[in-house]
Amino acid sequence: MDDDFHRILYNYLLETGLSEKGAAYLNLAILMIIALVLAYFLDLIIWKVLRSVSLKLARKSKTNFDNFLVANRVPRYIAHIIPLTILVKLVPFGFIGLDYAEKIALKFLNVLFVVLSLYVVKSVFTSINDYLKTKPRFRDKPMGSYIQVFMIFAWVVGIFTIFAIITEIQVWKFFTALGAGSAVILLIFKDSILGLVASIQVSINDMVRIGDWISFDKFGADGDVVEISLATVKVQNFDKTITTIPTYALISDSFKNWRGMQESGGRRIKRALIISQKSVRFLTDTDVEEFKKIQLIQPYLNTRYEQINTYNIENNIDKELAINGKNLTNIGVFRKYVNDYLQNHSAVNKGMTLMVRQLAPTPQGIPLEVYAFSADKRWENYEYVMADIFDHLLAALPYFQLQVYELPVPVASS
Repeated sequence: MDDDFHRILYNYLLETGLSEKGAAYLNLAILMIIALVLAYFLDLIIWKVLRSVSLKLARKSKTNFDNFLVANRVPRYIAHIIPLTILVKLVPFGFIGLDYAEKIALKFLNVLFVVLSLYVVKSVFTSINDYLKTKPRFRDKPMGSYIQVFMIFAWVVGIFTIFAIITEIQVWKFFTALGAGSAVILLIFKDSILGLVASIQVSINDMVRIGDWISFDKFGADGDVVEISLATVKVQNFDKTITTIPTYALISDSFKNWRGMQESGGRRIKRALIISQKSVRFLTDTDVEEFKKIQLIQPYLNTRYEQINTYNIENNIDKELAINGKNLTNIGVFRKYVNDYLQNHSAVNKGMTLMVRQLAPTPQGIPLEVYAFSADKRWENYEYVMADIFDHLLAALPYFQLQVYELPVPVASS
């Protein structure tokens, strides 16, 4: 505002009978109200113009980045900056005899300018983050962590600048003091620094992506990664609860990432039947003839039984005792049956490892383990396939005169 106008208004107020101090304060209040009203209408006009221009550009442009700029209110914050800059230029605007008020007003407006600039920077970075999430190349990357690092740096610079404005000390002196107080700063920002290092390692080594299914027993997490930030990783468990894990825990502790399974051709089935050892025995000729009725292993029994008989005859084996020479066992035939059953099961991936193996005997019995891969990796379907296989095997055991071990129920004493 013109300095002559300040004087005219001030002199007019003195003529009304006010004291010099009273005239100075009233002069200041009137001019500030006028300046604020002008700034408000200027802000409104600039915002309407910027909104109109930004919306037109957003519709015409091929990229959707400007859509995110509008959604995150970048034009709105810029519209605030222009009137604020004009207000800063207008000071002093009537501080006649009130030099301290001029300093306070300038400091307040400059601090407001710094804060508003930080909001502009934050909105731009948020728009960049939202835009990168729409790109397949960056969708599963922890871009939010890097945005947070930039914002921490911006806020540190902004806070130092505000301190410099208030205390009237040069900014570089604050950064000089930063070296002296580095131990305190490291303590305050310990989690952020660890999170930054962890985010970089996680990204470079491709340990975790957004959308990965991870299991982290230490934190009780078992579900999909929905967010990776500088300090935390959010996992939505399968019961829809959210578990928050410190980012640096991903490199300091052990966890399981199921991405390899999801990208492979199948999901592993690894489960055993515990066979009672008392039910295992050699097969007689009658048993073999009975088992030949099972179509799946009939060709195997015909061929294998003939080979065993030929061997025993050629080597003059005394078969009065079943232990002599070569023999078939019910558990061995059942193992062959399970293998053939899996080979013919439509839901089992035949291109991946498929075997039925006998593990070391235990006090409970003999574990007969199925090691195969379900072609369908979806959890519900995988569980159904596995249950379907073992439903059949449990029902098939009696046909081979085998029994599943069950812990005896203690009889209560009378």
